[in-house]
Amino acid sequence: MNSIYPCLWFDGKAHEAAEFYCGIFPNSKILNKTPMVAVYELDGMRYMNMNGGPEYRFSEAMSIVVSCKTQEEIDTYWNALTAEGEEGKCGWLKDKYGVSWQIVPSVLGALMSDPEKAPKTMYAFMQMKKFVIADLIAASES
Repeated sequence: MNSIYPCLWFDGKAHEAAEFYCGIFPNSKILNKTPMVAVYELDGMRYMNMNGGPEYRFSEAMSIVVSCKTQEEIDTYWNALTAEGEEGKCGWLKDKYGVSWQIVPSVLGALMSDPEKAPKTMYAFMQMKKFVIADLIAASES
C-alpha cells in the first residue's frame, strides 16, 4: 500500500464518486468509508475522497493519467468517464464530478521520444479528442 496518495475534495459526493471509479477500473475496491471520507484503490493505487463542501472545485491543474496498452482500454475508459462528463482535446476529459483525466496510449512515450516521429505524432494527437492508437502510429510513420 502506498503511503503517499491523493485526496480529492468533493461537495457531498465522495462516496458516490469512489463507487463510480471502482466500477470502471479493474482490481479496484473500497477500503473504508466514514461520513466524511471514502478510501479506495483503483487498480492497486490508493485514493481518498473527502466530502469537504462547495468551497473548492477541480481544475485541469491536476489530472489523473491512465496509460492504456490497447485501443479497447482507451475506448472503455473514455466512454465510462465521459458519460455525463465532457470530452477535451489530446486525450483529456472531465468526468461528471469535474475531475480531469488523461487517457493515453502507453506507446505515446516511445513515439514522442523519437526525434523523427515526435512532430508528426504531436500534430496528429493535437487534432484528436480521444486518442486513436492506429492513427498515431500511422501519422508517426508518414
